[in-house]
Amino acid sequence: MSENKQSTMIFAVRTTAGQERNVSKLIAGRAEANKIPIKAILVPDSLKGYIFIEAEGPHIVEQAISGIKHVRSRVPGLVSLEEIEKYIVVRPVIEELDIGDLVEVIGGPFKGMRAKITNIDKTKEEVTIELLEASFTLPVTVHADYLKLIKKGGESEEGT
Repeated sequence: MSENKQSTMIFAVRTTAGQERNVSKLIAGRAEANKIPIKAILVPDSLKGYIFIEAEGPHIVEQAISGIKHVRSRVPGLVSLEEIEKYIVVRPVIEELDIGDLVEVIGGPFKGMRAKITNIDKTKEEVTIELLEASFTLPVTVHADYLKLIKKGGESEEGT
């Protein structure tokens, strides 16, 4: 059991924005083929241009990333678990929505339409929206999981 208690560290690697998944697959393939002891690779959707690699030391990460296309560099130093936690813990969509935000409906009969939030019921996880593409404003109540945030209320464009 003492083998499992070896300390691992988390390292950040800069990549070309938009290529994070490709880079992680290349690194995983190389690690498997060359038996490089990488514990995990994290590709956060909300952070462009970075991936996180868990390994026992920086030399292992350097060995895994050297020569891989779209890898910019290894960020010096370590990343703490607390810093990375916000990318791992999935927050409900309703927590990031506010009244006045511009959203896109991603499910149900109004799929693909843009709307503005007029009311939020956090206990039921329901949101009342006004469809912007409808010929007249009709308040519609939908579950928060059917919405994707496009712009926060302060940035929203009136009359879109």
